[in-house]
Amino acid sequence: MRSIKMLPRLAWIIFIIFQLVASTSLFAKGKQVIKIAYLTQTQKVRPVLSNLDPVIENKGVLGAELAIEDSNTTGEYTKQKFSLEKFIVPVDGNAVDTFNKQIAKKYAFVVTNLAHDVTNKVADIDAAKEALLFDAATIDDALRNKECRANVLHLLPSRAMRADALAQYMMKKRWTKWFLVIGNTKEDKLYAEAIKRSAKKFNMNIVQEKLWEHTFDARKSAQADVAVFTQLEDDYDVLVVADEQGQFGEYLDYRTWMPRPVIGTQGLVATSWHRTHEQWGATQIQNRFKEKTGRWMEEQDYGAYLAVRAIGEAATRTKSNELNPIKDYLLSDQFTLQGYKGTSLSFRPWDHQLRQPVLLVAPRSLVAVAPIEGFLHPKTELDTLGYDQPETGCQWSKEQ
Repeated sequence: MRSIKMLPRLAWIIFIIFQLVASTSLFAKGKQVIKIAYLTQTQKVRPVLSNLDPVIENKGVLGAELAIEDSNTTGEYTKQKFSLEKFIVPVDGNAVDTFNKQIAKKYAFVVTNLAHDVTNKVADIDAAKEALLFDAATIDDALRNKECRANVLHLLPSRAMRADALAQYMMKKRWTKWFLVIGNTKEDKLYAEAIKRSAKKFNMNIVQEKLWEHTFDARKSAQADVAVFTQLEDDYDVLVVADEQGQFGEYLDYRTWMPRPVIGTQGLVATSWHRTHEQWGATQIQNRFKEKTGRWMEEQDYGAYLAVRAIGEAATRTKSNELNPIKDYLLSDQFTLQGYKGTSLSFRPWDHQLRQPVLLVAPRSLVAVAPIEGFLHPKTELDTLGYDQPETGCQWSKEQ
């Protein structure tokens, strides 16, 4: 009799357990899914200046993975699920084909870690017009001006922003006479153009510029040749070097004819992220990244991290996984993103560049953070770095 009486109670317990399991399953299924694609292409490994420099082959993707974890932590409370699918194109592969065959019409949000020309080739695909691309790798000013695309957002500071950051600090120090040394690559010349623009903008005087055309091994003859190369008739306050590939710039410091500091691509460098940055909670993300990956966070990692976190922030605020609401919010005055730099980051609507402070770093110390105090702007001091709205060469922006 006792066992018979217990049957209803047992059935009731089973019913409650079933309801709990069912509700948990429905909750999981009811989560809003935000799918993000990460598209990159393997680059040829360039020879390093020193055997002490590690060769890092996975820059970018690890930052995106960390950001997915952070977004999903928030998603537990907002009933949203963020997923990251990686698409890696080989060195001799075709990123356009990969996008068309594997990403098109499947992902509305695509983080790209591609070269300058490949970025726009992907952006110009018809199917890419129905997506939003987050450029986490390039620093080219052209992509923010005449070659801009309405479906691309840029995460890293442009060359113009970096040059302006250096120029502001030079004004603070009153080092206004520059000697510009330019390497022989296309990237070096683009960096030099940005430096010249900043010099004009901030009323600096480039007393002389020289092309570095030596074909010898700088490591073997730097002591003698750098001194001769930097011996000028005109005095100067600082040597500005444009050597993005690192072919000779490291050998200018302490070897110039006159004792002058070196800035630019070597010496004092303008960058979006650096391992010496520890302020405004940066130590926390530095440690988390290093614990997860076993190395320091690089610029491309930071760019990819910001890209995924921007998508996550917009999806959380709009409570949507659709392209248009998220894009509209990203480009609105309401969007802000925390980037561990002491102020909120946002996108410029006229060229889709992420506004952000720029770090000025030596190899083992953070020297300053630009914009430097005293440089004012009617909207935000962050717009004193790079191309402001009246200067933009972005045609689609002017047509709006």
